[in-house]
Amino acid sequence: MQHRVRAVLLTPNNTMLLIKRIRPGVDPYWVIVGGKIEPTDTSTEEALLREVREEIAGEAEIVSLFHTIETGDERQDFYLATIEKWSFEDRTGPEFSEEGRGEYLLEEIPLTTEAIGAINLLPQEIAVVLRAAVERGELLAAR
Repeated sequence: MQHRVRAVLLTPNNTMLLIKRIRPGVDPYWVIVGGKIEPTDTSTEEALLREVREEIAGEAEIVSLFHTIETGDERQDFYLATIEKWSFEDRTGPEFSEEGRGEYLLEEIPLTTEAIGAINLLPQEIAVVLRAAVERGELLAAR
């Protein structure tokens, strides 16, 4: 089973950081920062912090496990995390240098149901869960 970790990165601006993917022949979509757990990672949390460093050159603080999605042969653990500083220009993830992967753009999305509903956030299940958490005030409380 492929195991991935993702960080719902909450900023001091009451936004969350998402990566907008633009690929030829595909409508733009947004994803949550994260990736595969590597054999060298000693824990899911270590893998998550490594992915944040690679993808946005940031240092996050993990708040809690937020949601898990299991589909077939893949498990994705989504964590709430806070972040103060990041530098998308200094990212080092291997996916950014691979030909044909399309564009990766870092965007701050307001923590509102309207803002989350206005983008094509994948997987769709996490978009539904995030909107519900925003309605209940859980994400702002986690900041």
